[in-house]
Parts: sequence; C-alpha cells; structure tokens
Amino acid sequence: MAKIKHHNFLNTVHEVFTDAKQAGVLHLYAGGKSFSGRTLEVNGRELYHFGTTGYLGLEQDSRLKEAAMNAIEKYGTQFPLSKSYISNPLYKELEDCIKEMYGQPIVITKNSTLGHLGVIPSAVDDNDVIILDHQVHWSVQNAAKMLKSRSVPIEMIRHNNLQMLEDKIKKYQHSKRHIWYMADGIYSMYGDYAPVTELMALSEKYPQLHFYFDDVHGMSWVGKNGTGYVLDQLGELPENVLLFGTLSKTFGASGAVLACSNPELYDKIKTFGGPLTFSAQLEPASVAAAMASAQIHLSPEIYELQQELRERIDYFNACLSATELPLIDQNESPVFYIGTGMPKTGYNFVNRLMQEGFYVNLGIFPAVPVKNTGVRITISRHNEKKEIKGLVDAMEHHFPLSLEETGTNSERVFHAFKLEHKSQSKSQASSELIIEIFNTIHQVDQTMWNKYMGGEGVYDWEGLKFLEGAFQGNPKKEHNWLFRYVIIKDSEGIPILMTFLTGSLWKDDMLAQAEISAAIEHERKEDPYHLSSMVLSLGCLFTEGNHRYCDESHYSNKEAIEALLELLEKMEHQFGAKMTVIRDFEANTSWHETLYGHGFLRVQMPNSCSVELARIDSVESYIEQLSSRNRRHFRKDIQPFLELTQSEIFSKASAFQTQEFKRLFGEVQKRNLGLNTFSFPDKLFEQMNENELWEFVVLTQKGKPNSILGVMFCYTNQNDVYVPAFVGMDYDLLESYATYRQLLYRTIERALAINIPKIDFGMTASFEKRKLGALVHEKYAYLQTNDNFILEMIGVMEGQQ
Repeated sequence: MAKIKHHNFLNTVHEVFTDAKQAGVLHLYAGGKSFSGRTLEVNGRELYHFGTTGYLGLEQDSRLKEAAMNAIEKYGTQFPLSKSYISNPLYKELEDCIKEMYGQPIVITKNSTLGHLGVIPSAVDDNDVIILDHQVHWSVQNAAKMLKSRSVPIEMIRHNNLQMLEDKIKKYQHSKRHIWYMADGIYSMYGDYAPVTELMALSEKYPQLHFYFDDVHGMSWVGKNGTGYVLDQLGELPENVLLFGTLSKTFGASGAVLACSNPELYDKIKTFGGPLTFSAQLEPASVAAAMASAQIHLSPEIYELQQELRERIDYFNACLSATELPLIDQNESPVFYIGTGMPKTGYNFVNRLMQEGFYVNLGIFPAVPVKNTGVRITISRHNEKKEIKGLVDAMEHHFPLSLEETGTNSERVFHAFKLEHKSQSKSQASSELIIEIFNTIHQVDQTMWNKYMGGEGVYDWEGLKFLEGAFQGNPKKEHNWLFRYVIIKDSEGIPILMTFLTGSLWKDDMLAQAEISAAIEHERKEDPYHLSSMVLSLGCLFTEGNHRYCDESHYSNKEAIEALLELLEKMEHQFGAKMTVIRDFEANTSWHETLYGHGFLRVQMPNSCSVELARIDSVESYIEQLSSRNRRHFRKDIQPFLELTQSEIFSKASAFQTQEFKRLFGEVQKRNLGLNTFSFPDKLFEQMNENELWEFVVLTQKGKPNSILGVMFCYTNQNDVYVPAFVGMDYDLLESYATYRQLLYRTIERALAINIPKIDFGMTASFEKRKLGALVHEKYAYLQTNDNFILEMIGVMEGQQ
C-alpha cells in the first residue's frame, strides 16, 4: 500500500486547493473602491458578507480609522526597529490598556503565528511534554514542532477527547516536569468550544498539567472587557494557563496578545522570545487603532456590541432550527458550519449561494477532512436580520438542488458527519443498473470472473478462493478479512464494472515514514492494536494490480462508478471502517475527477514493476537484451554470487522448510516499516504448500541444502502471469550472497523455464527490479476518511524525526 511522504501530502493539498480554485470558490479577489463590511464585491457582483472574522464590525468603526490615520500623520507608516531596542511612542499606552483589560501582564506580538513561534519554545522546557488537540490551529502545531531539536515529546489526541488526554497525562506524569495541553478556545471551522471547565478540573487532579489556549476566535464578542471565551470560563487567569488573544479579527486592528499570570514565565518570554525580539513591531497605525479598540473594550459599550451580535446569532440559530440543514455544531458562537460531505457538492452550494447574493466560506481539506467539506458561515454586527433570513431561505432552497446536481443525498451527508438523519432520502443510483454483491468467491461464476478480473496478481477466481481460506477463521482479528464481490451490470446483464473489496485491520502508520512506524511499534509491545483501524479497500493487503474491471465505453459507465462509490459508503458504515482506499491507478486515470469530487485524496504509492518475457527463450537471451548498464550490473552484482548458491523449485515443502519460510518472511516483514502491516496467519503458509498454483523459489548455500538464504513465494494465475507475491530472506547473510538480487534473477529464470510470458513483480524495491529490466509503473491510491486525526498525528510525529 501507499506510503504518504511529506512532499506527497503537500502535493495532495495543492491538488485539492487547485480543484477548489478552478471551481471558483477559493483564491478570490474582492472588488470595489470601498468596503462597508456588510457587503463585498466578488466578480463584479455585490454580495452580503457572511465570511468575516470581524464579528463585532470594529474594523469599520470611525474611531479606529481616525486613530490610525492620525498615527500615520504623526509617526509615519512604520517604526523600523526591533522592540528589543526601543518601541514606538504609542506602544506603552497600548500595553497599559490591554493589561487593564486582562488584569494580568501581557505581551503584544506582531501576529498570533509569530507569537506562537516566540512563546512556545520559551515556555516549554526540555523536560516537558506537549499534547496537542488534533484540531488546534496549524500555527500552534507548527510552533510546537520547533521543539523537535530539543527532544521534547509531542503527542496528539482526538478533538476534545478528555479520556485520551488523561491517558497521555498518566503516561508522562512521573517522567515530565510540565505537561502542556494546547488547544483553541473557539475552533475556527465548526465554532465549537474547548471544554475549559473540565480541563481545569483535570489540572486539579494532575498539578503538572499546564494549558496553552489560542482564543483568537473567542476574542471581543464574549467575556469581561471582551477578553474572550476562555477567560470568561476561567474568571481569573491561573498561573498554569497561557492565553493568546488577538488584536486583529474581531478586535478590529492588528497584532496578537499573550496573557500570563506567572511572573517568572512572563519575564522569560518578554525578555527574549525569538520572533518577539527580532521581528518588526506593529506599525503606528495598527497600534493606534488597537488603542482605540481597547478603549471601547474597557467601556460599557463592549457589552452593548456583544448583545447586538448575540441577537443576530440567536436569530440565525432560530432560522436554522426550522430547517433540515445539517448544522454540524449548534452553539452560541458566531461561527456556523453546514455540511455538504463531498467537495463537489460544496463547490456547487457555494456557487449557488453567491449567485443568490451571499458570500460564504468553503471549509475544505486540510482544515477539515475532505469527506467533511462544508460551508462556514460567520455572523457579524454588519449583518441585518432580513439578509440573515434571506441566507437561510437560499440555503434551504439550494441545498437539495446541490445534492441532486452532484449525485448525492442528505442521508449520505448526515452519515459523513455522524449526525442523526432528519429525513431519509432515496439513493441516486439508477434503477436500470443491476448491482450484485456476493460474500464469497464461491457465489461468483468462475469463467466470468476470470474473463474480466483474472489477468493480474493473486485475484483470479482460484487466487481469491485461496485468500478466503487463508484469511478467515483465524484466532487473531487482524488475520480475518471480510470479502465482498461487486458486479454492476446493465439491464441486459452485461457487466459494466466488477471488483472485490476487503474489510480488514490496518496499522494506521502503514502510510507513514519508517521512522514513525518504528516509534509506534515500540508502543505496540504493550498494546498490539495501538493505532490500528478497520479499513475498507479495493483489493486487499496481499494483492497488487488493477483491482477493477470497468467498461469505459459503456453508456452507463459513469453511472456505474457513482453506484459503486455510494455502495462503498454503505459498506464503510457496515464494516465500521475509518477509511476507504481505492487502488491501484495510473496517474492519468479517468476516475480522477469523479473520485476528487467524492472526497477522495490521491496519494502516491510505491511503484509497481513487471517483466515482459514474450518471444524470449532463455535467461541468457533475456540478460543479453538488457541495456549495457544493466548487463554490467548483472555481471558485477549478481553473476559472481551464483556459484556460491544453488536454486531449487519446490511445489511442496517439508515441515522444516515451511517453518524456515515463515521465519524468513517474518524477517522481511518486521524490517519493512515503510510498508507497515500486521503479520499474516500461520495457516497461510500451510495452505500455500497444499495449493498446486503456488511454488517456492528457494536459494540455499551451495552444498548446504538446509541453510536457506531466501525464498520467493510465487503464484501462477489463470492468464499465465507469474506472481512473486512476497519474499523471505536471512538478513545476516543478505550482502554476503546478494540474496535479493539473486532471487529476482532466479524468478525470471523460472518464469522462462515454464514458458510464462509475464511476471508481475509487485511493489517496492523498484530500483533493484529496474536494474534487471523490469518495467516500472507509477501507481496511485485514493483514500477517503472523515477523520483527519491519523494524518495530522503522523505529521506531528514526522516533525520529531
């Protein structure tokens, strides 16, 4: 299976954003010669603005504007000097005002991103540990990763999961000085809250627990003096809490603010905080605007503004409650999220709302899981009730139209967000299609299956019969796979699409770097199923190749693909799977656009390799037709070792040999952390030994038949394709005998000897296979999940390597 590398992940983000940009919902430019806050111009049209984070509308307040203009006139556009040397003349007054608001010492930063980069490395000691909520803002995660160079452990928990947090605390309570939990006060996509009260109760139980809250989306619209959601819950700021607020967004100016009640820690951060020391200070206009806003926050007027916003939030909630729109989290924040599920539905919905005169934000990966695409709506004091009601009416009208136009339904959306269905809707699949689902290959016609699916790998009819026998009825849950066979036919019974799927337990880090898997395997010594999940996959972990037949010339081809994807969603729910994976595709697959629209991310897999042997009559002829470079490789790196070994073919191995095969395969598997999977059941090898379609290419030391150096496990499918499915090797003698290279050569030699015209050499080690003339094929998989936790956790762990 695929291994997500950092550059592949960034490529995936780039592809998602490019797709959304082409749909006209991202990277837009506002037009017009002025801006009121209530409306904005997009593509020449005036739209009501429901995307701002200036919830109180202070960025348009005349007092802030006048203060900024006066400051520019008096002090210029900037004060180009580090604050460590001297601050511009307005800074002292601003710091005094903000300190009065919080009632605690504060540090003003250029923005929250630079603030996190300055504060976190200063506040966290080498003997501390960081635990991140997996939805905490990217800027906090990025700053925390800086501590990798100091070997500070960084852990991650699922969003607001207090039990998982307590488990992590217990893990470190006796070994670390401070345990820092980092979270947002208000989360920017769904508008939900951190459970502040429960967290503080947890800190009473574990005194070393400290908190780092980013509350920039909770600022101004709630709390005493508008100091935000977190401080409103706390009442006073404890010494074990560092609190970030903002002077931008709802505050109406620029910059960010850290509040800290611990005098020693405050002094440490204030004296030297990395970017806080070296980055440019706020411009005079920004400082003056912030001072004007602070005066409002320190006056009774702030509560009048908060109340005006509250009335609009309550009205929007009331309007939404009369609809069946999928509101993801109902709360009293000004942030709302209406789920659409598939990205293409989100694009359609946003564009429809803009055509109706309403601007909203698209929520998309990586801010949310791709399968949890939706529309983020923010309410501000700029919005009047009539346009709030107009937006709700437009959403209620266009939401079902967007679902219908993009081939989905509300039931699928509610399922994607784990919401209770408000109403049941009919499947969009055509009644003209005949969809057959079988639980075992024995229910499938053998001739038909082999005609359409028998040309690759170990998944012809006999191969699947073998796999069902090996991966069912085993004592360990990871060795038991659910098999499903899907055949979609037209009204005349002609197959349009055919595939097989498995539901099986995967290690979550199978998609991670080898170093990450090594760290996780250490924890699996205590908990063998640590970070493992049920996955629904086309094909299975044993097979490689094009796991689907699809007649792309058929007039119902696209309809059949849509029917399969809807079926996968239902199966994912039935199996309790966390992820669906569709593999293996070429780079230019015609499925790409459809899969992206359904919320699948494309990831690059290890290259697959094949060898064509048609019209070649001997291994000598094969070597002779290689390139000069590859012939040199054979003469230098393989041929000298051939005389040190002997190769034999076994269709049935002895009990001793079978045990050695198991051991040698285990040696390979435990080292292959870049493709980290659970082991295979023991009976797999016994059944392989009893199956006439399997044989073993065995390499031993010359004159020592019981000294097995390596073995290639080979299957011959119904279309005469030789499949070396996997390998076992003695790593202590690997280099002394060039074991792997010899096994590749001997496999080619064996295929030629039995007149098989093609070898499917599978994935990994493509460099070595290419040197023996294998054709290398770039492969991709598409994965879909409504849980970003694993991807983000792996990203955090990668930052520590």
